[in-house]
Amino acid sequence: MSSSHLYFIAPFRTLPSSPSLPNLHRIPLLVSRSSHPLTHKALVFSTGIRGVSGSGRYCWRTMAEKGKGKVEVFDSEEDLSVSLGKYTADLADKFSKEKGSFTVVLSGGSLIKSLRKLVEPPYVDAVDWSTWHVFWVDERVVPKDHDDSNYKLAFDGFLSKIPVLPGNVYAINDALSAEGAADDYETCLKHLVKSNVISVSAATGFPKFDLMLLGMGPDGHVASLFPGHPLVKENEKWVTFIKDSPKPPPERITFTFPVINSSAHIALVVCGAGKAAPVNAALGNGQNSDMLPVQMVSPEGELDWFLDKDAASKL
Repeated sequence: MSSSHLYFIAPFRTLPSSPSLPNLHRIPLLVSRSSHPLTHKALVFSTGIRGVSGSGRYCWRTMAEKGKGKVEVFDSEEDLSVSLGKYTADLADKFSKEKGSFTVVLSGGSLIKSLRKLVEPPYVDAVDWSTWHVFWVDERVVPKDHDDSNYKLAFDGFLSKIPVLPGNVYAINDALSAEGAADDYETCLKHLVKSNVISVSAATGFPKFDLMLLGMGPDGHVASLFPGHPLVKENEKWVTFIKDSPKPPPERITFTFPVINSSAHIALVVCGAGKAAPVNAALGNGQNSDMLPVQMVSPEGELDWFLDKDAASKL
């Protein structure tokens, strides 16, 4: 790989095609040369910044240090949802062609809203939904028709609008206790591993999902793994339960970090200024002695952050 010099010029909306623009404050940057033409739509700098502009919208991307993944910051949640839809559809197509199935794990919160582009053209008609197998990274132990249910949230906002096969949607048994529901869900996963629906990580022996779509709470929690809770250290079980969640409802089941981090791809989708502090803790340069759960997300595969500009405001 050879390198050449370009310049970053603020304010950052577009990138110049020439380094010889006069009378502008210029910062030299090293750009890796590839077989693709260097344009303002496809530039990755050694500083980590990529610019993307067009159609009145833009985002900037940082290629964060190893272990933190790729970070994309969007001007609006609408732009984020457009990109997330394409990202998810592309991965679904890739895995469906490679192995005939696509295992995707959902979370609750605003994540389902951010997937809304998938239920619109062109994706709703173009995606091969028959290959999808849908799971939840965590679930509240409530009836499926309860407003707190992650299943209900996903069904109302996403699953009811796509032709996914009902037998390929794996919700918890809401008739069981928290402990019973966790054990039952883990048994379900083990059966699907044996039947080759879910892959297994050669490195860890834990189930390896194709894509895990995670949100994050204002306290930095992911799934139902909360700051300071003993469950963040669970390293043997695939699925466990919590009865004292600091966020209601108190009883939940959750994947453990060994399962989360065995994923082939993880997308962390975070919007809103209220989540800027934990985003900065995870992606900024500051040192924090108390590691947040979101900082423990480190898949053996690829990690992609999808942030709106408010969530990224402290970076």
